[in-house]
Amino acid sequence: MTEIQGKGSDRLLSLDFYRGLTMFLLIAEFSNLFTHLVAPKFKGTIIYFIGTQLHHVAWEGLHFWDLIQPFFMFIVGVAMPLSFSKRLAKGDSYNQLTKHVIKRAFLMLVLGWALYCIEPGKIVFRFQNVLAQLSVTYLLAFLVIRKPVSIQIGFSVLLILISEGLYRFFPVEGFNNAFVGGENFGAWFNILISGEKGGGNWAMFNAIPTAAHTIWGVMAGQLLMGNYSAKKKLGVLFGAGIIGLIIGYGLSPFTPIIKRIATSTFVFASGGWALIALALCYWLIDIRKYQKGVLFFAIVGMNPLFIYLFAHVGGANLINKIFLPFSNALFGWTGELGSQIILSSIVLFMLWYICYWLYKRKIFIRI
Repeated sequence: MTEIQGKGSDRLLSLDFYRGLTMFLLIAEFSNLFTHLVAPKFKGTIIYFIGTQLHHVAWEGLHFWDLIQPFFMFIVGVAMPLSFSKRLAKGDSYNQLTKHVIKRAFLMLVLGWALYCIEPGKIVFRFQNVLAQLSVTYLLAFLVIRKPVSIQIGFSVLLILISEGLYRFFPVEGFNNAFVGGENFGAWFNILISGEKGGGNWAMFNAIPTAAHTIWGVMAGQLLMGNYSAKKKLGVLFGAGIIGLIIGYGLSPFTPIIKRIATSTFVFASGGWALIALALCYWLIDIRKYQKGVLFFAIVGMNPLFIYLFAHVGGANLINKIFLPFSNALFGWTGELGSQIILSSIVLFMLWYICYWLYKRKIFIRI
């Protein structure tokens, strides 16, 4: 693993792995592999159960796939203090760092909007996807990155409470049913911004409460950079994660866990899982030094923006079209579903290989 770390490096391999695995799952969605896992043929099997966990819950509840975006936003937060400290050490001033953050947030917002901006005959404004949401959470996390822990926690909880209050007490008729899809503050806010209702009930306003994920990531990153024992760092991460789960699941009878509108319970529960996932990665990879397979996933996380955009704008479909005739010829004997699963696996491998090709040539595309 020296290829990742380098001599004398204090790089967190656990963060490389966590980010890479999350990005690998994000691009795997574009291969259509997860869709095939919930085929009727697999009903009642472990394959079907795994497949359902790799799809969003229709409304209330929590599947594993509902954690991927929170994981990604949390990971960005973890990386912020590590990245910023390196910039400051190289001589950048805080004003230069602020300009960099504002520029990066603006570019993420534009790229996130551009993915869905054009419909036949009109331009629309939608900001529900991960890049657009991250542009807001990134800025809000930066606002408190130099503040004491108490301020960071208080600010993150305030953002969650503001969202909770807006949903519960929003006075506009037709949009005052807090936790009913299409009849809540989030739906009204979508109409305000885009003029449209629907979109699977994904709320653009989610960027405000889920900023807590990025802020908690910042705190986790600062903890890992601190002069504490590995045991204490691990204990704090696990303890904070358990607290998040207790609050999230404990309050779910009063405020349901709904990802599509980022309810307070969803933010706490998913944030708890994000902290626990980091703690497990840190314990296994950086403390126990079990590092087999880290590179495989880490290289995907080294070009996250490029591979996400490439897969999203048609790269995965292009790979699919190229390999489709060969897959049918070689694996048609496995049946329609079998050949589709194999083809999706090939597409996913090729997306990974593009990341590997870039990594070997030390090409890292960032904004």
